[in-house]
Amino acid sequence: MPNAKDTAAPEATAKKAEPTYTKDQLGVSKRYANRRDLVNVLLEDGKAYTLAEVDALIEKFLKGAVK
Repeated sequence: MPNAKDTAAPEATAKKAEPTYTKDQLGVSKRYANRRDLVNVLLEDGKAYTLAEVDALIEKFLKGAVK
C-alpha cells in the first residue's frame, strides 16, 4: 500500500521555482526600461523578486496613484 509521499500530485513536484532578480538587475533590464524610476523606488536593496512580484508592485502603485 503506498504511503502519503508516493501519492503526491506530480505537478506539485514538477513545478520549477521562478527565477528571482535583484533590484539592480531589474533596474537595467530591457523589460523595465520605461519603469526604471519606479523599480528603484518600489524595490528594496538586497532583496530578490520574481517578475510577477515586480509587475504586481508596479500595478498596485499605479492604481493607487490615480484617484
